[in-house]
Amino acid sequence: MVPSPSPSARTATRPAFARWMGTTNQVTRTFLSAGAIPGLINLGGGLPDPKIFPTGRLAEFARRAVAEHPGEALGYGPIEGLAPLRDAIARRFSSAALPLTRANVLVTTSGMQGLDLIGKVLLDEGGLIAGQFPTYLGALDAWRPRAPSFRNLVLDAPGFDPQEALAGAQFAYAVPNFSNPTGRLVDLATRRALVAAAHRTGTWLVEDDPYGTLHYDGATLPRLIELSAQAAPGEPYAGPVIYMGTLSKEIAPGLRVGWIVAAPEMIEALTLAKQGSDLCTSGVTQRVALAAIETGLVDEIQPALVALYRSRRDALCAALATHLCDWFDWEVPVGGMFVWALARDPALDTDALLPHALAAGICYSPSSVFDATGANRRGMRLNFTLNPPERLDEGMRRLATAVAACRGGRQVA
Repeated sequence: MVPSPSPSARTATRPAFARWMGTTNQVTRTFLSAGAIPGLINLGGGLPDPKIFPTGRLAEFARRAVAEHPGEALGYGPIEGLAPLRDAIARRFSSAALPLTRANVLVTTSGMQGLDLIGKVLLDEGGLIAGQFPTYLGALDAWRPRAPSFRNLVLDAPGFDPQEALAGAQFAYAVPNFSNPTGRLVDLATRRALVAAAHRTGTWLVEDDPYGTLHYDGATLPRLIELSAQAAPGEPYAGPVIYMGTLSKEIAPGLRVGWIVAAPEMIEALTLAKQGSDLCTSGVTQRVALAAIETGLVDEIQPALVALYRSRRDALCAALATHLCDWFDWEVPVGGMFVWALARDPALDTDALLPHALAAGICYSPSSVFDATGANRRGMRLNFTLNPPERLDEGMRRLATAVAACRGGRQVA
């Protein structure tokens, strides 16, 4: 009888497996599993408040989907997504300069699947990604199995040259509206420069936009795909921008419905990749998403959602000012779900701080997980949408206690 190879031997013969396991960040596991700690105040995830989910309306949409469209809801469906939903998404994002049809739309099983499919289609083993920095953790996880190299795009850095930054990359990745993790809004001049560089270099530019409707202050800015369409206004879109969106932040993340809007040939390639991924997105949730869009539910709940989250953003920033202003700097984001806080003292390592924070009953996302190398350890991402103001204030009080413990018992003013 031939003995089975040991786990270490099996790993050694599978370089991709070994590489994946070797790059899994233990800190990521810690904060993702922290929700099981009793009494924990969780500011670590990008979590909407379940209390605002329109449960009654969604339940009725689901009932009607099964009762009135049993074949579509419960059977296998088109890989690209249900045609009526693709049409609705195309209408939602169309403009005079950007006329879209269902040929421009792929329905995905959440935004995360979109990131995975883009990696499968565009990224060679060891290829170069030009990514907005700090970078969304989910994107890093989606592409890490292909062992890419990363060129960090610090979009607000003095002298940033988009054309030089994109040159040679297999694709570029940006979250221009209230970036995850920093919450920043990319200004119009930088948006125009990024799009122009993508057109000149021929580099695909991925625009990830899960937070665009969570805009609290100031004027909205055009999407990158809208700016790209201005190169050939009114013509069928065939530019280099790949636009991604989701209903997770607008309605409920459990629907797991997202979309990609792009040139038809890119949609065709991504559809082939999706075929080998999940074959098709749930017909029930697609029908629910379609009803939420067509009945106006998405637009109907936005004012209350924005008002609630704006008040919680203000509460978190006020709590930071009360409890942590001696140790951290931050900006008040004009939208999104996150505040990005940076330690003034370079020696304050937020990976090292995290166990103290968990012991004090508070969880955040350390900045290392938003860096492909794990080297950025001065910051933290704080979510404000899940918890009410009193919990946010208590969370910052607990975090101040954790900072004091981490720094050897020094008290925070």
